[in-house]
Amino acid sequence: MAITGMQEAQAFLEQNPDINSIDLMIGDINGVVRGKRIPRDSLLKAYEEGICLPASLFALDINGNTIEETGLGLDQGEADRLCFPVAGTLSRTPWQDRPCAQVLMSMYENNGEPFVYDPRHVLRRVLDRFAELKLTPVVAVETEFYVVDRERDELQRLQPPVSPVTGKRDTQCQVYSLSDLDDHCDFIEAIHEAAQVQRLPVDTAIAECAPGQFEINLKHRADAMQACDEAVLLKRLIKGVAARHQMDATFMAKPYNQEAGSGTHIHVSLLDEHGNNVFKGEADDTLGSDALRNAIAGTLALMPESMVIFAPNANSYRRFQPGFYVPMSQTWGADNRTVAVRIPGGSGEARRLEHRVAGADANPYLLMASILAGIHYGITRRLTPPEPVVGNGYASHPPSLPSSWIQALEQWQRNELLPEYLGREFCRVYHANRYGERLLFMRHVSPQEFDWYLRSV
Repeated sequence: MAITGMQEAQAFLEQNPDINSIDLMIGDINGVVRGKRIPRDSLLKAYEEGICLPASLFALDINGNTIEETGLGLDQGEADRLCFPVAGTLSRTPWQDRPCAQVLMSMYENNGEPFVYDPRHVLRRVLDRFAELKLTPVVAVETEFYVVDRERDELQRLQPPVSPVTGKRDTQCQVYSLSDLDDHCDFIEAIHEAAQVQRLPVDTAIAECAPGQFEINLKHRADAMQACDEAVLLKRLIKGVAARHQMDATFMAKPYNQEAGSGTHIHVSLLDEHGNNVFKGEADDTLGSDALRNAIAGTLALMPESMVIFAPNANSYRRFQPGFYVPMSQTWGADNRTVAVRIPGGSGEARRLEHRVAGADANPYLLMASILAGIHYGITRRLTPPEPVVGNGYASHPPSLPSSWIQALEQWQRNELLPEYLGREFCRVYHANRYGERLLFMRHVSPQEFDWYLRSV
């Protein structure tokens, strides 16, 4: 017999008598975790009756400002909706100083219908399309991030942390360096230990190509929703563990001018109703099956429409620069890291595509939904991709994707295919939210402008 949410909560309280408070968390359009903190005595009521939060939660920009143009704020009288816990996400938060727990939630209309602006429900809408085809996406999420010192330099800029081993500040890093992992082994081990407590399937840890930059991967899941839930939880875990080590963890796409940005790579394969990987192809075919090529064609076709999801804010577009190994064109190839969609090497049973465009600041649910929408579109239309790239795709293919926030927002307004998957009303609100944040951002005068223009013009 399946365990109900109420049974899960009761068992958790019995097994954790020291827990005194629980964070009820829900991710907004930006992927920012918001919610309420309740005492343990209120947990069962939250599972049984739900928790009220305003619909305007999905109208908030990155700073928590309500973008009224979404229509979810004052126009609705800041009305509440019901939020219910997500089964399987209730766990302790071991990085906290006191005995605490957390659980993810999802928002519903008061009649029980899914709230269409909740990114979890947007992803569910796309996954239902695959269920109709009797196909199951198997996905894995890989996200890069930086740890930075809590103290700024003399110019108030970010700076890498001091190595606990050498006592010196990191000034350089080599990708896949084991010594860099050794320097921060206590931090990395604390992440793995906390992930075990929270039942998160953390796999490998990699030192990336800049000081203080790491990648921690989650194992693949045959449940894309669960994989995204785990990506959200891992992000919060990393930030919490970093704070315990007197550092800040950031998932900004481009925190440093002259260093590599941080991306999110999504791996996807598809299983049929018998558990067979439909991307497998012939034994000696590194490009996989016709279905894989159809899927790649679809992801490339929807890539421009999805750009404001892959790169949702002003800083996102700092990452798309020549020389920093970020795909800027609709390209694909076998075992080639210079393209937007890569087919990794390995056995046919593990044949999959790797989507390499999005930044670490992307909302995991919306990112997954847009990628899967492209895969579904390509498979159902049996699209044919262009020729695969051999060699340096950066050199052979000029940029073709929207390269600025305003270009991506203008493309979003012209979108025809993606709204059929994500929902037209959601797409309207998403544009209003992102465009409203951009207007607020453009009012800000930066220190760079003072340096360049104050006395020169």
